[in-house]
Amino acid sequence: MLLSRRETLRILGAGFGSVGLAASLQADGPGSPHFPARAKRVIFLYLNGGLSHVDTFDPKPALAKFDGQPMPGPKIKTDRASGGLMKSPFEFRPYGESGIEVSDIFPQVGSRIDDILVVRSMWSESVNHLPSMLMMNTGHALRGGSRPSFGSWVAYGLGTENRNLPGFVVLCPGTPVGASRNWSSSFLPTAFHGMLLRNNAETPDKVVRNIANATYTPDQQRRQLDLLNRIDASFLDRVGFDPRLESNIESMETAFRMQAEAPGIFDLTREPEHVRSRYGEGEFGRGCLMALRLAEAGVRVVQVYYGDGQPWDSHDDIMTQKDHAERSDGPIAALIEDLKLRGMLDETLVIVGSEFGRTPMIQNSGTEKVGRGRDHNPPGYSILLAGGGIRGGQTYGATDDFGYKAAVNPVTPHDLHATALHLLGLDHTKLTYRYSGRDFRLTDIHGTVVEDWLS
Repeated sequence: MLLSRRETLRILGAGFGSVGLAASLQADGPGSPHFPARAKRVIFLYLNGGLSHVDTFDPKPALAKFDGQPMPGPKIKTDRASGGLMKSPFEFRPYGESGIEVSDIFPQVGSRIDDILVVRSMWSESVNHLPSMLMMNTGHALRGGSRPSFGSWVAYGLGTENRNLPGFVVLCPGTPVGASRNWSSSFLPTAFHGMLLRNNAETPDKVVRNIANATYTPDQQRRQLDLLNRIDASFLDRVGFDPRLESNIESMETAFRMQAEAPGIFDLTREPEHVRSRYGEGEFGRGCLMALRLAEAGVRVVQVYYGDGQPWDSHDDIMTQKDHAERSDGPIAALIEDLKLRGMLDETLVIVGSEFGRTPMIQNSGTEKVGRGRDHNPPGYSILLAGGGIRGGQTYGATDDFGYKAAVNPVTPHDLHATALHLLGLDHTKLTYRYSGRDFRLTDIHGTVVEDWLS
């Protein structure tokens, strides 16, 4: 009897043939970078809502000097009405051998600053959360649809190092602006969609729902999947190759295989107490520790969202940034330190950032209660990069004297994506997928690899 290609793969792979066939959808196949890679994986810590760069990683003495005065030049149009310049209520001081100045609300990150590149010249176009978050996560500020996310493109280009786990995992306690569009695979096969897990749960069975089957044993489930594989193969023999069906099959196979490995990964009690204590008891801390364990297990991209909604959105009182910094400072520093201690930092690119920054002016729309907040500021903001071939202990670029606009070496999310892909061994101009009659890529027609970031 003649067997179809898919049926042959299924038999030879003991039921895992869909892995190889789904991989054939990729431009160069999983594990086939365009050139030698500096990094194997990415951990993206997303501080949703808008981290204030002028209160954290971009000190501006001019704000103190001209506190309360109008910003020089023409009146700047902001999303909400703004008043005079407002000095930061926090102190900056130099850290590490590099002497990079960091706000006193991030002392532990400051202690790791020699491993970190502070990019002070990021800029984007949209002043609103949704399009700005989509730009940072997918490279496109689209409202009506979606494009594949950064993590989906990486999983598409490189696959996963561990067949028992997804290539792209998202840890989020709630629903950020844009929700799943931030980690969508869009028109890429669904096998590359980010798998959402809730990092506000404390036990493995609640982090990954239905991870254990109370009705059937693993052998019984395996036989069920094999039967489904044969039915699907028969269907495909009649109608021809269907990438959507193949991708769904692979997703089910991954879900089945996760039952053996995932419970152990998400059981944080397996880490020593002295390790767990540095991450703290909060959602973000658990997410960072889970990200470390997932990276160890071979997941290509892990994204950790700080919280539900836009917690860093400090329109009324900039002091709320201090509260959030207290919950995120330790976990960020602990993650970088543990990656280094475990010999993983050189092969793991860590990104810490938001969709935009905050204005150097005080928000003055008339609706404030405290009246000590800052509005959205896409023309200039900061991100942090570490590991994975990044030159630590350095700053790159600069905003103007007041921190409003990227003025020296401005870079965009497209440049960030192009550089991250480059570190992973992928040429952003060649990582494409044909859809609706044309080739798409993460950076579209934009993006430049920032060579000065590379070690």
